[in-house]
Amino acid sequence: MHVIHASAECYPVAKVGGLADVVGSLPKYLKKHEVESWVVIPKYDIDWIRNHGFEDVHEGVVALGDFKIEYKIQREDSDRLGFPLFVVQIDHLFSRPGIYLDPQSGYGYWDEFERYLSFQVAILDWLKSFSEKPDLIHCHDHHTSFMPLFMSYSPVYHEFATIPTVLTIHNAQYHGWYGPEKRNLFPIINPEGEGYLYWNGKINAMGCGIRTCWQLSTVSPTYMEEMQYNSNGLEALFAHERPKSTGIINGIDTDVWNPLKDPMIARNYDRRSYKKGKRENKEALCREVNLDPAKPTFSFIGRLVAEKGADLLPDLLDSVMTEGDEVNFIILGTGTPDTEDRLKQIEHRYPDRVKVRFAYNEPFAHQIYAGSDFIFMPSRVEPCGLNQMYAMRYGTIPVVREVGGLKDTVIDYDYAEGYGITFRDFNLEDSSRALQRAIVLYQDEQTFRRLQRYTMGLDFSWDRSAAEYRNVYTQLLNRFK
Repeated sequence: MHVIHASAECYPVAKVGGLADVVGSLPKYLKKHEVESWVVIPKYDIDWIRNHGFEDVHEGVVALGDFKIEYKIQREDSDRLGFPLFVVQIDHLFSRPGIYLDPQSGYGYWDEFERYLSFQVAILDWLKSFSEKPDLIHCHDHHTSFMPLFMSYSPVYHEFATIPTVLTIHNAQYHGWYGPEKRNLFPIINPEGEGYLYWNGKINAMGCGIRTCWQLSTVSPTYMEEMQYNSNGLEALFAHERPKSTGIINGIDTDVWNPLKDPMIARNYDRRSYKKGKRENKEALCREVNLDPAKPTFSFIGRLVAEKGADLLPDLLDSVMTEGDEVNFIILGTGTPDTEDRLKQIEHRYPDRVKVRFAYNEPFAHQIYAGSDFIFMPSRVEPCGLNQMYAMRYGTIPVVREVGGLKDTVIDYDYAEGYGITFRDFNLEDSSRALQRAIVLYQDEQTFRRLQRYTMGLDFSWDRSAAEYRNVYTQLLNRFK
């Protein structure tokens, strides 16, 4: 079985969020299930791409309305990721240092629509040259959501009409909304497919993909249900398309996230040596940020935005510190100026207990997972969440809100076979109570150590999830047998 994954991100090449982690891991594990997976992303002007070799495999010209777009398809020359990686080179649209945002201004690129439309039609134009077409196209998020429409309803791509498409929604809050005046840039679309472009009077990429893909998936069963009442305006559409939808929990790459082999942490360890390993990593972490390792240490890693609940952190930390709780709190991420400013004020007020780094730093993130006692995730929306899985792999106890994939992957330790701390409502009272429970747990050393060791043994690898995707692919292909 041959599957093409089309995505805007792929770890470690181009990463903004969890989308990259999924696309950078799932193909490797699908290979174990006899699914040959290729990944195609845009060729951004970023470090990883500049520092690795690529070879030309195809070039062509596609039309966006009256405009002709020249493109090249290049393949990474060593398959070092464990699968073939291809990039679409369109110089005047993607030869920029940012993925979604201009690093200098902090704003999205003004020609986002043209960038991702040209990316999608270039992929299909390239695939037209194949004597043997792929068995299935797997699209990821709104950046590739027009492809199912083109394959089913455009005479330009009629040879793809019987090739199944899967669309995975990684975050239903971002749709790709565009003005109807962009319609003239699309390839020819049959009249019966025209209406799929629009939602509430505008072109909506995600809405188009949801209606025209053969199979819709998202990254956890709970999030599949939540999208029907919280998806930024597409709630009715998700409810209508529920019969062709499935939720499959993301996995993690256990080769990358392995405390026994991780080169980015101070000391390697496993379930037999975790006590010494956790202690030495905590000491190294606290030494780096000048905190006292004798205190329970909480961490937050991620985008400092409302979706992740980061706007709750300043008031929560102020409350916890004011009450005199002797805890450490380490925050790593970037976000809105207002949230960053408020967190700076909290760090200034409690310099011996709160440390904030406004950056994306992969090695430091690994050290935080290895050295923290607890990972805190108070998300408003969390389609799947990977941080809680990374943390547990390193014996760090998750403190999470019961939402999306967090609800599917963390069981409160008050229940049988539970191993984390959960809270239901997004507010100061519930989140503060959860932190207090964590402090009490930390003081019960026997139970705390037992839960650390237990979480390290949980299986959140991609093996199970890849098998589920393999079953989805097989069922779709059997429709035409």
